[in-house]
Amino acid sequence: MNEPDLNLLVALDVLLAEKSVAAAARRLRLSASAMSRTLSRLRETTGDPLLVRAGRNMVLTPYAEALRERAQDAVLEARAVLRPASPALDIASHRQVFTLRANDGFVEAFGPTLIAEAAKIAPGVVLRFAPKPEKTDKPLREGRVCLEIGVPGEMGPEIRMQMLFRDRFVGAVRRAHPLARQETVSIEQYTLWGHVIASRRGHAAGPVDEALAEAGLSRNIAAIVPGFPAALAVARKTDYIALVPASFLLNPAVDDTLHVFALPVKTAPITISQMWHPRMEADPAHRWLRQFVRESCRQLMMGEDPPGLP
Repeated sequence: MNEPDLNLLVALDVLLAEKSVAAAARRLRLSASAMSRTLSRLRETTGDPLLVRAGRNMVLTPYAEALRERAQDAVLEARAVLRPASPALDIASHRQVFTLRANDGFVEAFGPTLIAEAAKIAPGVVLRFAPKPEKTDKPLREGRVCLEIGVPGEMGPEIRMQMLFRDRFVGAVRRAHPLARQETVSIEQYTLWGHVIASRRGHAAGPVDEALAEAGLSRNIAAIVPGFPAALAVARKTDYIALVPASFLLNPAVDDTLHVFALPVKTAPITISQMWHPRMEADPAHRWLRQFVRESCRQLMMGEDPPGLP
């Protein structure tokens, strides 16, 4: 019986992910000619062209599209099978880099505590925070990320999910802002001033605007920025009101420069979760990571509210 060359499986996975012979060659540290020969062998083995020219780019054939997730899962499963058996996890001596994908707000609010506590418990562990330009489960499925943290988006049905905490939106203005002298901010006062909002996609409306519309009111959106740190930076230098999650104000550096107040309208709570691929479900180190992140977030959220929070 002719056994297939299983080394081709890794090359197939990378080719289908990169959709480029040159990019796949760089990722596998091969020459372009060697990668081209590997693609030829894959075409002969599968009986399909896999990658075909479309103008200046290469595109996957329908058969290759159907193979992509199966090839990826097969490679990841093979790596898990061939991983050396390890004794009971000794986290104090364990050495590993964990990649967590989270937005800037989470990293600024929770990152310092997570890093400091991990250094005490597991000095050989490195927490690497990766940027999160969009909501997708692709980094989890490809094994490039250990945990995805945030509001669940369009995740595949296989992705595991666990709630970390519930958050809420609050308003923030500079200390010298007239609203900073108010014990509470009325809905009329809230709509009197300009607003800066954070949106990766540049959207101007959100839950607050829906709540205001029910009261027959609207607010003046004066600026849109890509993230909460930028929104607070604008609020520090202007009379605009920034809208941010309350958890973001856990960062002590924020409290000295801003006045924070409860919104005069009700919005739905924000559920922040951690998500991971099922292949990591039973991994002892990954189990420790999930428990560590959840417990650290819980303790921070149970602490005293930042100054000015209701």
